[in-house]
This record gives sequence, C-alpha cells and structure tokens, in this order.
Amino acid sequence: MTTAPATTPQAAMRLRELVFGAACAAAVRAAARLGVADALGDTPTTVTDLAAALDTEPKPLRRLMRALTCYGIFHETGDDRFEHTEMSRLLREDAPNSLRYISLWCTEPWTWEAWPKLDEAVRSGRNVFPELFGKEFFDYLHSEGGDSAKVFDKAMTTSSRQSAADFAEYLDLTGIDSVVDIGGGQGHVLASLLEKHPALHGTLLDLPKVVAGADPRLRDGGAFAARARLVPGDCRVDIPVHADLYIIKNILEWDDESTRRTLANVVLAARPGARVVVVENLVDDSPSMRFTTAMDLMLLLNVGGAKHSKESLVRLMTEAGLDVAEVRPVNPYLHAFEATVRG
Repeated sequence: MTTAPATTPQAAMRLRELVFGAACAAAVRAAARLGVADALGDTPTTVTDLAAALDTEPKPLRRLMRALTCYGIFHETGDDRFEHTEMSRLLREDAPNSLRYISLWCTEPWTWEAWPKLDEAVRSGRNVFPELFGKEFFDYLHSEGGDSAKVFDKAMTTSSRQSAADFAEYLDLTGIDSVVDIGGGQGHVLASLLEKHPALHGTLLDLPKVVAGADPRLRDGGAFAARARLVPGDCRVDIPVHADLYIIKNILEWDDESTRRTLANVVLAARPGARVVVVENLVDDSPSMRFTTAMDLMLLLNVGGAKHSKESLVRLMTEAGLDVAEVRPVNPYLHAFEATVRG
C-alpha cells in the first residue's frame, strides 16, 4: 500500500492565493477606476492625503493599498505612506505604456458573469456569451455594452499603438514597396511603417465602420494620405489588394474555418513569392504564457475563439499555400510568422 505524498504548506498557501485571484483582479480594477496611480505623485504619500485627493474613506483605501502591495503594485514605506512601483506606474493614464484600460477591459462587469461558466464552455466547446446576454459578444458590446464599449476601444487603441511601434522596429522592409495591413483596425501599424519608411505605400483593409475611424494620418489631409489607401471590406470574404507584403496581426483567433478563409484569400490575391507576415500571441513557447493562456480562455467564453500554438498556426498557413520560413519574437507577447506565397 502506497501513501500519498504529504502536501507542503507552500503548495497549500499558493493554491489558496490562486483561488482568491478574483480579489487581486478586483483590487487592480478598483485602483484603476479610482485613479489611485494618477493621484499618487513621485514621493511617498500618506493614506489620509491620498484618500482626500480621491474622495474616498481612508480605512478601506488603506486595505486596498496593502492588498495591492502583496502583488508588487505600490509599495508601503512605513508611517502609513505608499509609493509607486514599476507596475503601479503602468496604471497611470499618462504612462507611455499604460495598461490602465487593459486592466479595466479584462475586469469589465461581463467578465465576472462569464468566468464561472468556464466549465460549461469546456464541456461544450462553445462560447457562453449568448446564453448569458442573449446576443453574440460584439453585437452586445456595441448595442448594450455602454461604457464597456468605450473601455474596449481605448484598451485596443493603446495596445495597438504600443505593439505597432515594436512591430515597425522589428520589420525589415528591404525590397518592399507596398504593404497591406489586413484587419488592421485604425491603422496604427500601417501609420508606423509609413512614418519609418518614406518611400513605402500602404493599404488598410478592415470593416467599413472600422476604416471610417482610421488614424487621422492616413485619411484625407493626413501626413501619409498620399501614400495610404483605405479599403473597406471583410478579409474573410475577399482581399482585393495587390502588394509586396501582406500583414495579418492578431485577427486569426476566432475559429479555424475563418482563419482558413482569410489565409486562402491572401493566397488568391497575392502573386507567387509575395511575403506574408502573420503576428499573433502564442499559447506556447512564449514568455507571456500566463497572459496568453488566460486570453485564450476568455476568447473561448466570449466569442468561441482561440489563441494559436506555433504548431497550429504553421499548419493552417501551410495548408493555405504559404511556405513558413521562420517564427521570430517581436516582443515578449507577440511572434511573427514569416512566410511567402507558394509558387
């Protein structure tokens, strides 16, 4: 008879902390909504002074701050004073790489209703959002989502601007005269590339209402208008653009069928040998796996989508008629799949 190994106190404590993970997320959300990071200056500040600036009660604010210090968000210096840490500064709205709106987006009210249904989504393999709210996710977001829709737009805009700069720095455009950003949203990637490469011409392809709100630099009268073309359309239906380089960034995460249609449309539009760069968060072989696997589960809940592994994306690209040459990191969160259209 074998005896089960004894549970270590460290394992038990760690699991207890994990199951209270909602408390940590809620604390970050509360700090972001209250504007704690924006109110805290460059020197240690007492809870009393901070509470006065935020119009909150000092005692519960102290409890919130102490909870956040356990995760490295703010630091208690003594004498009832708190100061910034590297992480807490990211909650400031004016931080260069602010995560304030990402923090709010990932903790929006609908998420607290969806997460407890994860076991149902795992059993069925389907999203639970329509069951909860009576509509598909984006239909709900833009009709009844209220402030959540605004938070989503701000979160996606700040995230896109940050990753666009990294991607523009990563991308070697030697021999490339024209580029199309497929499903490129407001066109932050395209604008970054046109800014860095004065001879480059580019096209932004996205849904009509998305293209209508494109980066002002790409629209009539904008700094890059002479070299930019805005094309309304759905990449899952058609890609009516010829270019030397096709960029597909963070849009192949719905289902394999829509991914196949998008990639097939690229191959139909492009000449043999044209370059294709697919950029995605990965659920494997990435330093950001805790983040990306969490995003993967959220996609299952809200739209029934999934983040890719390196293997799954290479397989789909190869099946579509693309020859994948290499996979390289853009930053700790994104990987670029470098490919060409098969001749």
